Amino acid sequence: MEIDYLNNLFSTAYLPTVEYFYHLNKYQIIYIDIFENYIKQTYRNRCYINAANGKLLLSIPVIKTSGNHTKVKDIEIDHSQPWQKIHWRSIESAYNSSPFFLYFRDEIEPFYIKKYKFLIDLNTELLHTLLKLCEISTEIKFTETYIESNKVFPDFRHSISPKNNNCTISSFLKYTQVFSNKYDFIPNLSILDLLFNEGKMTVEYLKSMKLLCRNE
Repeated sequence: MEIDYLNNLFSTAYLPTVEYFYHLNKYQIIYIDIFENYIKQTYRNRCYINAANGKLLLSIPVIKTSGNHTKVKDIEIDHSQPWQKIHWRSIESAYNSSPFFLYFRDEIEPFYIKKYKFLIDLNTELLHTLLKLCEISTEIKFTETYIESNKVFPDFRHSISPKNNNCTISSFLKYTQVFSNKYDFIPNLSILDLLFNEGKMTVEYLKSMKLLCRNE
């Protein structure tokens, strides 16, 4: 891939964060690096939702076919564990009382029935569905090789990470969440949290977010 044609770079992500969608929404096209070595304990295979007992981690078990040098495109999902049943049960329990869960559930539930071999296929199909539900027209493309980090274009592969304490967003506007009577507002959860609570206003929320100019 010619570097001149690439103006941003993202990692693949499972039910990406609000932060991820905020940056994605600024581009007509985003590029996802599928040739990077898979990094564990990141949003590539995990997300956080707002559950009855607070912030809840959902993680997809994976198989690294080449150990620590497995490319993202080659990461397989480990279906020996009933993760799909666990994840959907958790999502349904967390958001069944949210304003838009019933409106969107039929679009999301099939991903917890169909078995995908590769993580990148699940993440990408989910992302396309979430873009449609959020009414965001950004096009998704894949890199054709590994791209080295540089300062020529915004690179979100490592900055959008649960390991990064310096979020690229300076503050998140509050919206009404489920369990708001029990807990303070929890920012930057999976985009599902925003979508199930705000519905068609999701994209307007993303446009109104304040940003820290570190990656602009």
